[in-house]
Amino acid sequence: MDTLTEPLVTCESVLAEACFLLQRGKIPASLIFRMMERGVLKALFDTDREARSLRTLIERYADVPMSFADACLVRMSELIPKAQVWTTDSDFTIYRRDRRSIIPLISPSRTS
Repeated sequence: MDTLTEPLVTCESVLAEACFLLQRGKIPASLIFRMMERGVLKALFDTDREARSLRTLIERYADVPMSFADACLVRMSELIPKAQVWTTDSDFTIYRRDRRSIIPLISPSRTS
């Protein structure tokens, strides 16, 4: 994290999930806000503007099912071509950006 040259970009729904998971693991969610205050982490996603695309993704992956946060990350990966998604969620090996392209992942089990 100390070597990052650009901030990590995410959305509010992922921040909510992260805070919940941290607290469940007895880790203070305030760490997320400290990262935001330092400019290491930014929530830069317009849910209102992307509502149609999000609905389309959630409908396409209804059998998985796709969460709202997952849909936001997939859509962000479509909007930011060089994006890599950091996740522990194996569903991201199923999801595709732009209907056919594998999403580059950074996860404990693999890097691509």
